[in-house]
Amino acid sequence: MSLDAAAASLAGHLLEQEFVEVFAHHDADGIAAASILCHAMFRGGRGFRLRVRSTITTADIPRDSSVLLCDLGSALSDLPGDVMVVDHHVPHFEGDYHVNPRLAGIDGDQNLSAAGAAYIVAQRMGDNRDLAGLALLGIIGDRQVLEGPNRDIVSEGIANGFIAPRRGLRLPGRGLAEQVALAINPYLPGLSGIPDAARALVAEVTDEDDVDYEALLSRIVLEAAPKASLSAIYGIWGATYSLGREVIDEALGLAAVVDACGKAGSGDTGASLCLRSTYALQEAWEIAAGYRKAVIAGIHGARRLDDGIALFEVDDVSVAGDVADALANDLVQDGPVFVIGRRGDRCSVSARCPPGIDIDLEVLMRTVAEACGGQGGGHHRRAGARFGADRMDRFRQELLEEVPT
Repeated sequence: MSLDAAAASLAGHLLEQEFVEVFAHHDADGIAAASILCHAMFRGGRGFRLRVRSTITTADIPRDSSVLLCDLGSALSDLPGDVMVVDHHVPHFEGDYHVNPRLAGIDGDQNLSAAGAAYIVAQRMGDNRDLAGLALLGIIGDRQVLEGPNRDIVSEGIANGFIAPRRGLRLPGRGLAEQVALAINPYLPGLSGIPDAARALVAEVTDEDDVDYEALLSRIVLEAAPKASLSAIYGIWGATYSLGREVIDEALGLAAVVDACGKAGSGDTGASLCLRSTYALQEAWEIAAGYRKAVIAGIHGARRLDDGIALFEVDDVSVAGDVADALANDLVQDGPVFVIGRRGDRCSVSARCPPGIDIDLEVLMRTVAEACGGQGGGHHRRAGARFGADRMDRFRQELLEEVPT
C-alpha cells in the first residue's frame, strides 16, 4: 500500500471515532506527531486524551477504547490488530491502520519522521496545512535531512507562509550566553556546561547589544575544534526556520524545549506547546535548561567501560540518548557509540553511529538484547535496547563479538 493510501485509510478511521486514546513517544518527533493528529481530531469534532511515554508494551494498551500510537508501536509484533500506529521505526506490526514510510519504500531514518507521517494523515482529515511547522520538529529532533517527503512538507509550509527559512546560529536558548553554555546539539567542548566561559565569550564579541557574529563563530570554532568533530563545527551555523503560528517562533528552539520536556518527564508541558498553549511557556524553558544541564553533566561524567568498543555508562539514564548523540556526532569517534544507564534492576542502552560509520544498529540492538533476555530495535543508525541489570556483562560480551573493532 502506498503511503498516501495508508494515510487516507487511517484518516478516515480516525474521523469515525468519537474518542481516541493517544500515546506519544517522549521526544520531539513523537510529541509533535501526536499533537498534529490531536489538532486534526479536535478540528474534526473528535475527542482524545494524549499521554507521553518513554516506551510502551502491548500490555499497556487499553482494550476498551480506540488507541493511536505515535512514534511508537511499529516494533511490536504482538499489538492488537485494531491499534492505530503512526511511526517510522523498522516495522514488525501488521495491523490494518499502520502508517509508516518504510512500508512504502521510503527511508524512515532520513526522509520522513513520525511527525511528517502524522502531517500527511492530518492533511487527509481536513485543511491542516498550518501544522507544517510541527512536522519540522520531527525532522530536527530525529536529525533527518530535507529530502523526499520531508522536503515536500517543508516546501509546502514555506509556500503557504507557515515556515520562513533563514540562516543563523543553530543553538537554541533565551539569549546568546545560554545558547552557548547549554549547547548539546552540537555539543561544544570548552564551552558547553561552562557558563563563565560562555558569558566571557559573548561579552568579547558584543558591543552595545550588537553581536559580531563572525568573531563569535571564530571564537567558538577555536575553542571547540581541538576535540569537536567536523559535523559539530558545521552544525553551529546554518539553516534555521521561523514558525509564525507556534508559541516559540524559532523551530530549533521549539524542538529543543519540547524534546527536553518529554525526556525530563514533563511531556504534558511539551505537548501543551505543540497544542499552542502559552500557559506553561516559561516553565517549559526552565525544564529545558535543567534537562540540557543534565545532558552536559552526563557527557562530562560518562565512564568508558571498554577499551575495544565505545561503551559508556552514565548515572542518569534519562539523558543516555542525548549523551550518545553528542559523543557519536560531536566528538571524534571511529566506531559506533553505546551509552548505558540503569534504573532499578533494568538497563537501557542508546546506540549511535557517528558520521561515516554504517552499521545496522536496529538489527544489532535487537539481536544483542534478545541474547540478554531483553528487547531492542529502532533505526538503522540510532537504536536502543533494554535488559536486566544482571545481564550487563553478558551485554558487553555480546557487543564485543558483534561489533567490528
